[in-house]
Amino acid sequence: MKNAVKRKLIQIAAFGFTNSHIGNFAGGKLYTGKWKQFCNPGLNCYSCPAATLACPIGAMQAVAGSIQYNFSFYVVGFLLAVGVLFGRLICGWICPFGLVQELFYKIPSRKFRLPKWFTYIKYGILVVFVLVLPIAATNYMGMGKPAFCQYICPSGTLFGGIAMTAAHPELRATTGLLFALKMGILLVTIAACVFIFRFFCKTLCPLGAIYGLLNKISVYHLEVDKNACIQCGQCAHTCKMDVDPVAAPNSAECIRCGACAAACPKRAIRLGFTLAKSTPQHTEPPAP
Repeated sequence: MKNAVKRKLIQIAAFGFTNSHIGNFAGGKLYTGKWKQFCNPGLNCYSCPAATLACPIGAMQAVAGSIQYNFSFYVVGFLLAVGVLFGRLICGWICPFGLVQELFYKIPSRKFRLPKWFTYIKYGILVVFVLVLPIAATNYMGMGKPAFCQYICPSGTLFGGIAMTAAHPELRATTGLLFALKMGILLVTIAACVFIFRFFCKTLCPLGAIYGLLNKISVYHLEVDKNACIQCGQCAHTCKMDVDPVAAPNSAECIRCGACAAACPKRAIRLGFTLAKSTPQHTEPPAP
């Protein structure tokens, strides 16, 4: 089975497991069973009626923004463990919203690449909206707000906000400027994903920022056999995340999709947990 087909099947299976309670959409109910206490490795809204698992970004903000200003050892430990093991493999193979973005990218259109500086925006969002605002911006009871979920997250708007307001007229009556803002962010994100591969992953996703920081030390990694590489540039040309695997095999933007390895004519690129070391070149000893 080709790598691209296998990846897509795994993405669909992960999406199906993550959102297995489809019947909840009809009544606008949320699944609150035992699985909801666990976090999804990818980005998927807790408030989606079909969601089986919690969102790690939402859970981190909820704990940090509580009255006690607790530190979420479980969520942070979970993200660190997953990131150290897999890095951004989670983004490329497991994340539900990643699959949604790729489906929109399949719409026929002219495609574009972003300037590199756009990729740094997500780190600012991670610091400001996920780490600082839930603690610093509190209400009269001393509780912080899940700022990223409340003001930005297009995944939450798509799977949670729209579904819940559609099912509950009383919620529709309370929607105002904030919901309009989030709908605007969602529409811009969807439109951008038609022209730019995984626009949200590249520019806005704080979860991708966390996994990206761990890409360089993740157990699952990418290696390039410099002896076999012929510098043809096919891998960099193929990569939709705008990474040159030869120059930066463990780039924070690499989602480990395997497209570069499939495109390499010399099979010089390998991905896995334990990879064979490159065989050193042997040279003839100098003549006496």
